Amino acid sequence: MAEVYRDDLGIPHLRARDVGDLAEAQGEVTARDRGWQIEVDRLRASGRLSELIGVAAVPWDVFARRARLDDTARRALETTDAETRAFVTRYAAGVRRGMAAVGAGATEFQVLDDVFGDARPLAPWADHDPLGVLHVAHALFSTFPMLLWREHVAATLGDGWVDVFAGYGDGGDETLPTSGSNAWALHGSRTASGLPLLAGDPHRIFELPGVYQQIRLSCDEFDVVGLAFPGVPGAVHFGHAGDAAWGVTNAMAHSVDVFRERLRPVPSGYEALGPDGWRGVDVERSVVRVRGGDAVDVEALETERGTVVTELRPDGEELVGWSVRMPARANADLGAGALLGLLRARTAGGVMAAFARWVDPVNRVVAADREGTVLSATVGVTPDRPRAERRLPLRSESVQVATDRAGARPLEVADVAVDANERPARTGIDLGWAYSSPHRADRIRVLLAQLRPGSVDEFAPIWGDTASGSAASLSRFVPRGPLPARAARVRDALVGWDGRMDAASVAAGMFAAWRAALVRRVAAHAVLRPLHTAHGFGAIFDPWLGVTGQVAAALPRLLAHPALREDVGALAVSALEDAAGAGEWGTTHRLIPAHVLAEVPGAVDPGSGLDVPLSGDGDAVRCTGSTPGVTARSWRGSVARWAWDLADRENSLWSVPFGAAGDPGSPHFADQLAGWSEVRPARVVTDWIRLRPDAPTGAA
Repeated sequence: MAEVYRDDLGIPHLRARDVGDLAEAQGEVTARDRGWQIEVDRLRASGRLSELIGVAAVPWDVFARRARLDDTARRALETTDAETRAFVTRYAAGVRRGMAAVGAGATEFQVLDDVFGDARPLAPWADHDPLGVLHVAHALFSTFPMLLWREHVAATLGDGWVDVFAGYGDGGDETLPTSGSNAWALHGSRTASGLPLLAGDPHRIFELPGVYQQIRLSCDEFDVVGLAFPGVPGAVHFGHAGDAAWGVTNAMAHSVDVFRERLRPVPSGYEALGPDGWRGVDVERSVVRVRGGDAVDVEALETERGTVVTELRPDGEELVGWSVRMPARANADLGAGALLGLLRARTAGGVMAAFARWVDPVNRVVAADREGTVLSATVGVTPDRPRAERRLPLRSESVQVATDRAGARPLEVADVAVDANERPARTGIDLGWAYSSPHRADRIRVLLAQLRPGSVDEFAPIWGDTASGSAASLSRFVPRGPLPARAARVRDALVGWDGRMDAASVAAGMFAAWRAALVRRVAAHAVLRPLHTAHGFGAIFDPWLGVTGQVAAALPRLLAHPALREDVGALAVSALEDAAGAGEWGTTHRLIPAHVLAEVPGAVDPGSGLDVPLSGDGDAVRCTGSTPGVTARSWRGSVARWAWDLADRENSLWSVPFGAAGDPGSPHFADQLAGWSEVRPARVVTDWIRLRPDAPTGAA
């Protein structure tokens, strides 16, 4: 049994006797608070979400089975050390208890029963399911879908265009559905207290309930506040243990190799051609049960290189598919060995030692402690490949599987460290091929230099900075000279604009409308018409292979390309005219939370009333990303803000877009939305006297 307390935001604070009891308590409380959410993610990991929500989940379930996510989680639990295995298993036991008591009664389950006219009982969680949830959070978080996009570009336009569509890594408009984050660390020599400060915000899809769960985990060994993945024990990405604290950003590393596989049917199933000739393929057949629909047969193939995650294409007497080699599967290790080590860390060095066991995704970590040490490191596992081999999928018949390598040695920070997914200056940690625009990192460095913040209370202008990177890169394409009246009015507004994507700014609204219209016109250009050919990889990859979104991401480089250059002037003028009716940016740039029920016809979307106007943009420090040319609604951005004060943990700050509870009827379902949208994070509370007791865990 463990004690449960809540603060004014409903955030759970757990106090247990030992690590095992605490793991069960975290699992139970998470099931109480987020039962619907964690069940959805558990079913995603096992490729069974269609059993709950119907046909909308079929593309995901097919991918999950082809990638063998559930089997990878099973293997990872079996092969991890005994202490980690016990930690995860106890968490799963707590989830089972919490789901039976409260979580299985979540409103969404009843809504689906009403929509489909039947009742679907929930099966108890298996011991490995928390690792399945961990895996599913990262399975498409790597850059590997981008290799499929580059393959499509090379096949339809030619290899020379592949580099053109990497424009988002060279100062362009970063609007792709890729991972991202901001983080910065200040050495104590820069702060009022003389001890370090860490801060940042991770960028993901605005899922509802939120991606991260604010939580406190306390037992006889440690006392940690942090942001957890609901369904996963510990607080792996962001935490403050009192004496030490940490936070991460995505390193944009090439962590997953993709192989173009040559396959041929044989009486026993399939064979795949590798460097050493034809070899047998492991085949696993299963059936996706679809609620309210027809079942779908899945044939999951695994070659010596990895799992085939795409559709198969005929190629003469052979078949072609694309496999992925995920280190987590190849090594049966999801990095769970880092979970307990992080909670127990008392120094920045201890944090980095714990992260030495991390696997995927590859992250950049900043860590600090009360001794004043600040460290920066890149952690995780990548295939040891030269940069040229990260550009496109590899050919199965000619390229051997690479050995894996772990992250580089931590470096001590003597002043300031900033990470924002940009290409790193150190070649030793340049592990990717394309990166996010350097704009966010540059802006944070400028703001830190200008503002000289000495406390976490001075970070709001950094989190809230709306300066647009794409405005600067696109300004040279704004037409000059005489223009039609409607176009001239927009042009004049853009010329006099300060480049800030503020919700109340009409000029920002005009810029966004012009950019979107320009994206649509470029995407429809005859030169790019072949790109619209069906990619054939499978529906799950549509977000990465949408031509309009990719054009938005590479717009500046496309506009400068010789094949389009002669038409750019006319396209830009027409786009100005299209934008003449635009109003304030916040009129169209509004939050669009992704809730699973929104995908189910006949179900009410709990997020439909949360469409608040937002400042910021995809490439602003205040990340509220949309997809220009497709929608101005913001579907990706800062899914949390955090600031850790090493001098006084109760001076730290945190916020999430929605709230601590997953129940739409709870007062804590979206009570943090206003503070998040206004960049007013809440103070962390750790004084037990200031917390209110809640029902203990383990009670009958």
